[in-house]
Amino acid sequence: MALTPVVLALSRSGEDTAHRIAAALGAQVHGRKGRVDRADAYFANALDHARDLFAAGTPIVGVCASGILIRAVAPLLADKKNEPPVVSVSDDGAVVVPLLGGHRGANRLARHIAQTLGATAAVTTAGDVSLGIALDEPPVGWRVSNAHLAKEVMAKLLSGQKAQLEGALAGTDHPLSNLPQSTEAQDDVVLWVDTAPAPEGVLGYHPTIASLGVGCARNCPPEELSELVHGQLAGASLAPEAVASVNSIDLKADEPAMIELAHELGVPLRFFTAAELEEETPRLQHPSDVVFAEVGCHGVSEGAALRAGGSDAALTVPKAKTAQATCAIATLDTPLTEHQGRKRGRLSIVGIGPGQASWRTPEVSRLVVEAEELVGYGLYIDLLGPLAAGKQRSDFPLGGEEDRCRYALERAGEGRDVALVCSGDAGIYAMGALVFELLDREAHGVSDAARRVEVVCSPGVSALQGAAARAGAPLGHDFCAISLSDLLTPREDIVKRLEAAAVGDFVIAFYNPVSKRRRTLLAESRDILLRHRPAGTPVMLASSLGRPEENIRYRRLDELDVDEVDMLTVVLVGSSKSRLAQLGEGARMYTPRGYARKIDGDLAPDKAS
Repeated sequence: MALTPVVLALSRSGEDTAHRIAAALGAQVHGRKGRVDRADAYFANALDHARDLFAAGTPIVGVCASGILIRAVAPLLADKKNEPPVVSVSDDGAVVVPLLGGHRGANRLARHIAQTLGATAAVTTAGDVSLGIALDEPPVGWRVSNAHLAKEVMAKLLSGQKAQLEGALAGTDHPLSNLPQSTEAQDDVVLWVDTAPAPEGVLGYHPTIASLGVGCARNCPPEELSELVHGQLAGASLAPEAVASVNSIDLKADEPAMIELAHELGVPLRFFTAAELEEETPRLQHPSDVVFAEVGCHGVSEGAALRAGGSDAALTVPKAKTAQATCAIATLDTPLTEHQGRKRGRLSIVGIGPGQASWRTPEVSRLVVEAEELVGYGLYIDLLGPLAAGKQRSDFPLGGEEDRCRYALERAGEGRDVALVCSGDAGIYAMGALVFELLDREAHGVSDAARRVEVVCSPGVSALQGAAARAGAPLGHDFCAISLSDLLTPREDIVKRLEAAAVGDFVIAFYNPVSKRRRTLLAESRDILLRHRPAGTPVMLASSLGRPEENIRYRRLDELDVDEVDMLTVVLVGSSKSRLAQLGEGARMYTPRGYARKIDGDLAPDKAS
């Protein structure tokens, strides 16, 4: 998924340049708070914000000194194949420097910006400078086969060898036309330019002129559909890389065989309604009344291939079928660069941790950046800061949990990429369980379209993890979590769990310890625990974790006061073994795992874990 860049403006001297770039790219300007006058979103620390965007996979255009961006992203550099483009632009707009991701769009981005500003693009990657092309980054509408050969081929061309172009399209206008070429096939580098498969051991370039339509029975074996498709491509002398997209009817949006096929081919998966496919009936070669009776259109695979290709597409391979699968192929004279139909919807259930950006995982940040719409309690979305800027958001109040989950699922069911934003970890006392409960219900569940969406769960730092880290290591041995809210869980069940945890001597993390109307269960929990563990058992109270108003304090179990706890407080009650270590920076809570026996020599080495 190609993400729109974010343009960073760090000072008023570069502010106008940033807005000119943003207008050309259709991008947002994120501005340094107090340093710029106009921006779509503001950040307090340039290094932290650039690092957060980079970790989320967002292309960055910084109107600032290159060193600022380098220092920001340097700790995250690992794999150039997966890093987003990073481009710096001088405040006056005179120089544009692609710093990272040259072969992942940064060079093209830099040239586009330079053309907009009338500036110089300081492209330094060897292939672009010497040959005018990066072999592993073909332009839109072209794909590479035998891509593992690109590095070796580029090295040979840079050393002075010439290109020997072969294939049906070698003499036409294509991305390799400007390479230094030879007409003598001696030690030259052979490159293949054709819609047909490249010979083994040859780097191939293929225009994406084919749209693939598929259909299959529910839970068709993926290998059956894959073998059918590859057989038809081979029969038509079409390289798999010539395929622009896999297409079908929207009733099949969650079909594993189709999802795996699109992933295998490395192309988008797109869907059409029965009504849209029915409009293609006059162009079908094998219209079927049986198919119409079943799904509402006279052909799925042929109709989807033609619909994806558009009015100029011709049905090159009519419907072929196996016991459980069908496929058809439509082709055009020019590459398909824009995909018709809608993508499969995705619901990302994300936990943003306690709220501070440094405790938010890069994966969560990436899913938020990729989302078209954010859904959640308004405060949690606000905590995303600039990452939420410019996105459609649907805020729900506390107590609106079912409404927000239903809404998020149905919006994803319409083909959108939706992020359901939760605090902490979305699977711990948050919306994750409710989403799956709604998907699993037959009565009062969600629509069939919502059931077909992709659901992604991404871990976050939970309240108990955040509190434990601030304390020291109170969860060093067996622990459990208990919610004291009896809004959805019967009070007698909560008490039963309290008794069991007390008898088991677990460290306990209490969630939802009190509310404005619910004040008694925490006191009752304290009294139950006092029957099973010492009065001096340490208790940690952690309020507003990760936020400026964070407040950490310790109490004895027998001195736990309900009035000191609110809805934003996590209560960690130690086991009978938990201790407070008095250190230079104050008390730190930990629960020994039993290493004392080993340290003191009472435990044989072969019995130590």
